[in-house]
Amino acid sequence: MDELPVHFREILLLCEVEEMSYQEIAETLSVPIGTVMSRLSRARKTLSGRLRPQMQRRSCHSCSADTVARVQMKRTIQLAGRRFTPSTQFRKRVQLSIAPKPQRNLGRVWMFAAAAAFILVIAALTSSYVETRRDGGQVFSEIADLHVATLASSSPVDVISTDRHTVKPWFQGKIPFAFNFPELQNSDFSLLGGRMTYLKQTPGAHLIYDVRKHHISVFVFQERLLPAKLDDNFISQKKLPFNLETWSQGGLRYFVIGDASAADIDSLAKLFKITGS
Repeated sequence: MDELPVHFREILLLCEVEEMSYQEIAETLSVPIGTVMSRLSRARKTLSGRLRPQMQRRSCHSCSADTVARVQMKRTIQLAGRRFTPSTQFRKRVQLSIAPKPQRNLGRVWMFAAAAAFILVIAALTSSYVETRRDGGQVFSEIADLHVATLASSSPVDVISTDRHTVKPWFQGKIPFAFNFPELQNSDFSLLGGRMTYLKQTPGAHLIYDVRKHHISVFVFQERLLPAKLDDNFISQKKLPFNLETWSQGGLRYFVIGDASAADIDSLAKLFKITGS
């Protein structure tokens, strides 16, 4: 056994004495599993060849000699394992391979936990984003429905007047906020009147303007009472049968909607923005 090369002795001791598997030996010696099998086969053949002359007799058959040689080889390896002193480097490699590794396992646990938490956060954010977008789309659709229903009504306004000084006081006490009306002089717009309206139980003001035989609705609500947080840029991606512009100003949410041109919608919106600034 002592005459064998070191790499053969290592393989035989780990396999026959320590009874390690090929995979465990490969990890201990840091070599491919194919190298382990190759070295072990060559080590067994070398040791068997050196033991065979001692066991053969004139009357023994080759099979019997081979069997006895393998038994003797195993005993020799076991005996040598008790007196063979491994090198310091070899001992460290074996100890490292069989030592418990709680830190690695703990690290994996934390890694999986962090990955799971990350997935949950992404899922929650995605769900919140999708829900916000869906609620925002519903608000714009309801605004369009309110505009159509009002124009189809036999009495589209509750207070009929082209004078903003008449319509504005009418809303006092009917809605929980106040807002300013734009000055329409030197413009193509004319005020037809106003009425109270509700968006998902949120009270608001509904004004109707006329421009070149087109009716435009202006809705005003308190921003904090709306059922969804709105994105001013969302309407550019929402297909509606009308031109629409919305913005938030002074805690109020404004909607300007109608079948008038986009330029007219924008012009009326700018008049309200100037008045509210």
